[in-house]
Amino acid sequence: MPKLTAHSEVGLIKSVLMKRPEEGFLNQEMLDKGWKSHNFLSVPNFDEARKEHSLLENFITNKQAEIHHLPESTNVTIDSVYCRDASLVTDFGIVLCRMGKTLRENEPNEECNYFKKIGISILGEIKAPGTLEGGDMAWLDEKTLAVGHTYRTNYDGIKQLKELLEPNGIEVFVAEMPHYQGPSDVFHLMSVLSPVDFKKAVVFSPLMPIHLRDELLKRDYELIEVPDKEYDTQAPNVLAISPSECIMVSGNPITKSRLEDAGCIVHEYIGEEISVKGGGGPTCLTRPILREI
Repeated sequence: MPKLTAHSEVGLIKSVLMKRPEEGFLNQEMLDKGWKSHNFLSVPNFDEARKEHSLLENFITNKQAEIHHLPESTNVTIDSVYCRDASLVTDFGIVLCRMGKTLRENEPNEECNYFKKIGISILGEIKAPGTLEGGDMAWLDEKTLAVGHTYRTNYDGIKQLKELLEPNGIEVFVAEMPHYQGPSDVFHLMSVLSPVDFKKAVVFSPLMPIHLRDELLKRDYELIEVPDKEYDTQAPNVLAISPSECIMVSGNPITKSRLEDAGCIVHEYIGEEISVKGGGGPTCLTRPILREI
């Protein structure tokens, strides 16, 4: 029988947290002021961002999923549209992250307030000196959570996460991520890994830890490889909305074709403003709460 769980990246999406540009970017003036300090590639166009985000939402609501919208807040910045990063949802409650990017330090508390408002309990929170970001975590199966050690997620944060999850029977698999472009870059585990089915994942192997890639192969995952020229256009960042049905940023035809060859249904949205410029694809723009498996 199907069941609902938070421990899946690929089950039929039933509820999800999102933050629209109206509440995150607020307006064009805020984008004009903030894009450089937040390391965006260039300034997003606010009106186009709203259109792109609306299309992304439509793909999710077409699956009859409930979308919870984070409200506007003066305590957070334009990065808050990438709402995956501030929390981890588990069957035991929410783990509130502690952001590795200082400008985002208030986001976990904002999500905490909202989760409490909708009746979801808090399992625990990551405290200093630990750092942990949601983009560095992906469920490989119901009992295994992969966590990337990156410039945004440190050993102390991983240790605290283990202390919260391992007593509940969850294995935390640590992936040692490369330096790549250094501390200022937004480089997460999910920059190179996006599960799209129970044994199928989009990957960018040139930046994958060998240990992680070998683990996926050991688990009989089919790896859908992203070509070098599509890495910077968010091709590795793919959101599954049901097994082998996914959403990706348009402009990545090779990866799209490889997904379809692997039996996937692929939906595309133009993500120039909300994804490419800010370095956050569809997984970053969503915090799935429950999925059906």
